[in-house]
Amino acid sequence: MYEGATQLLITADCGGSNGYRLRLWKTQLQELANEFGLTIQVAHFPPGTSKWNKIEHRMFCHITENWRGRPLTSKEVVINLIGNTTTKKGLKIQATLDENQYQKGIKVSDKELSSVCLERSEFHGDWNYRIIPQNSITLSSSSENG
Repeated sequence: MYEGATQLLITADCGGSNGYRLRLWKTQLQELANEFGLTIQVAHFPPGTSKWNKIEHRMFCHITENWRGRPLTSKEVVINLIGNTTTKKGLKIQATLDENQYQKGIKVSDKELSSVCLERSEFHGDWNYRIIPQNSITLSSSSENG
């Protein structure tokens, strides 16, 4: 859809599988950046503030209203109730069940982590950083791995 895009912004909370400290998160983002040739800017919400995610915040009340009083008896029911949520202003939610199996306990070595082309932002560099495609730049000495 955005063929000429050169950057992708990801906002993420600080917990779960996309936590700012997680090595696997950063190495997988590096793979994504390399695959699509995009610089990925990541901005983590500070711990305990995921409610600041405006899209989630705007939609949760509508999802809750949509399934109010309905028993959540299966994954399919939950997916359908979420996926059939809309607002009066036209926002729609798409929901699908991801049935892929994912390997648990993947360890990322120091060497793998050091290969991530990560540039920390001056403001809260742990939470705000860029991952640059490895095939599109030569890292300057100011780049910092994370």
